[in-house]
Amino acid sequence: MSERLNVRVLLLVGDQAEVVADAPDAATPERYPAATIAEAVGLPARDLPGRKLTAEVDGDYRLTGWALR
Repeated sequence: MSERLNVRVLLLVGDQAEVVADAPDAATPERYPAATIAEAVGLPARDLPGRKLTAEVDGDYRLTGWALR
């Protein structure tokens, strides 16, 4: 069973979205493909910065299953 976290997209760096998770062990932002997140939430990638989302933590401790909060 995967855990669902609140996350926020800080900014875009090229084709990557810099994301920070609301988790005690999330010390630094991580980068994920902006196109993947945008497709999952139904927004253009340029509209991602500042968005609050939820995501699942997979077995490799990576975020997946993006959804608007």
